[in-house]
Amino acid sequence: MLKVGLWCKRLIDLIGASVALVLLSPVLIVAALAVKLYDGGPVVYRRRCVGCDGDFDALKLRSMRVDADRYLEQHPELLAEFQRNYKLNNDPRVTPVGAFLRKTSIDELPQLFNVLRGEMSLVGPRMITRPELDKYGDKRDALLTVKPGMTGYWQVAGRQEVEYGDRVEMDMYYIRHWSLGLDLQILFKTPWKVLKREGAH
Repeated sequence: MLKVGLWCKRLIDLIGASVALVLLSPVLIVAALAVKLYDGGPVVYRRRCVGCDGDFDALKLRSMRVDADRYLEQHPELLAEFQRNYKLNNDPRVTPVGAFLRKTSIDELPQLFNVLRGEMSLVGPRMITRPELDKYGDKRDALLTVKPGMTGYWQVAGRQEVEYGDRVEMDMYYIRHWSLGLDLQILFKTPWKVLKREGAH
């Protein structure tokens, strides 16, 4: 039954990502143009993340200034905060265009290509970088048994407003209780959470 469920999950990923790309392609094109016209920098940001089949480049529309990494290195207090939670509230590196894309989650639309390539799923644990694995402790092996998701239990339960340890526990809850029903429940809740802009930074 588990193999059948995983096969169905992959089928949902392929159909869902394909349909979403077709329907949302005008939004993606306009957003990409806005990013390019704002400062002339790259449109796509590649974030190196871990997956169950190895590391991969997760695609996002760039929401930060071009020199975002250097800016963080030049501000030790921000770097320390980032290393604690791997996020910054009111991140000064985010551009005005990027702030809107993040609030609406439009910046994550390119990850539909990651879903089609089989690197991600529509629903799964949070997408994280390799240094963040240390935050998972003895739970890291369990995390690497499943594909990261564009959305997931933590997004519909708390989005960015929960502490890192709570996010880890939410990921583990999803992995332990996974079912197609849970995935569909999360998928149906996600648009409402995005429209309400709850906890998005």
